[in-house]
Amino acid sequence: MPSRRCCIWIIPETGEWIPNKYGGRENIEAIDFLKRFNAVVYGNVSGVQTFAEESTAWGMVSRPTHVGGLGFGMKWNMGWMHDTLEYFKKDPLHRKHHQNDITFSMWYAYTENFLLPFSHDEVVHGKGSLFGKMAGDIWQKFANLRLLFGFMFMHPGKKLLFMGDELAVWKEWDEENSLSGMFLNIPTIRG
Repeated sequence: MPSRRCCIWIIPETGEWIPNKYGGRENIEAIDFLKRFNAVVYGNVSGVQTFAEESTAWGMVSRPTHVGGLGFGMKWNMGWMHDTLEYFKKDPLHRKHHQNDITFSMWYAYTENFLLPFSHDEVVHGKGSLFGKMAGDIWQKFANLRLLFGFMFMHPGKKLLFMGDELAVWKEWDEENSLSGMFLNIPTIRG
């Protein structure tokens, strides 16, 4: 079955909302829909997993509906991804002043069922490849990318790497072309 993605904005931007019946800005109908959706999906389909690509501090996104959660199986940890990439872009000499970027996620790592993504959104539209985001010369970029993946795999949460990230491709992903084989010509890669 083909994969389908759905986006429902629960909290609109300031000035773009009308207070709900309780005076808040939450979209109560959307919240009820998501709870019913997840309850029906998990109640009728075995082996399924629903994900919320959600980046706010909204609580209990991946908690069951019977305890007040939205009922998703997992929540993308967008804050972890952003903070981690910001940290690894910095020269290692300057990272000591930015340790909060790499440690903050542990304060909330167990509050949801988190997915740690390095998704397609980070390697398209002029953002460059993960390899290109790393600090330093070529040797340092490879070392930093290995360190980045080691950090990711040791951090609590499920992991998601977009295709080619693990190959340290130099160019950002382009749906019109295959992954760049340029990295295969580097002696440190060939072994």
